[in-house]
Amino acid sequence: MILIGDENIPFEEIQKVKDINDFLNTKSNTLVLFDYQQNMVEYCSKNSLSYAVVINDLKEAIYANALSAKYIICEKNLSKDIQEVADNYMFDSKILAIIEINDEFIEIAKNQIDGIIYRSILK
Repeated sequence: MILIGDENIPFEEIQKVKDINDFLNTKSNTLVLFDYQQNMVEYCSKNSLSYAVVINDLKEAIYANALSAKYIICEKNLSKDIQEVADNYMFDSKILAIIEINDEFIEIAKNQIDGIIYRSILK
């Protein structure tokens, strides 16, 4: 299980970006993170950038996987449905459910979601 933002587990450096211009100010080998925007997922895919994207629905998840997202991030209530589709179609992207506190990740593990990310990382 992937645990991003947990104080007990080291995780890769993440930089939140808001638009394509922000990519110019990112360090190399940094995972970029952003809310789903079609032009940004296309840009990352074309430029072979490692990225995580926060999605709102299944359609965005499918596009993000097709455009090589490393992580597809969604709210807990959506994660089980997204994970089922990801498993069925063998997504390369990993599904991460957003949690607030560490007690929540047991529920996510029981639902067999690939991993979690703490909401504080998304800010």
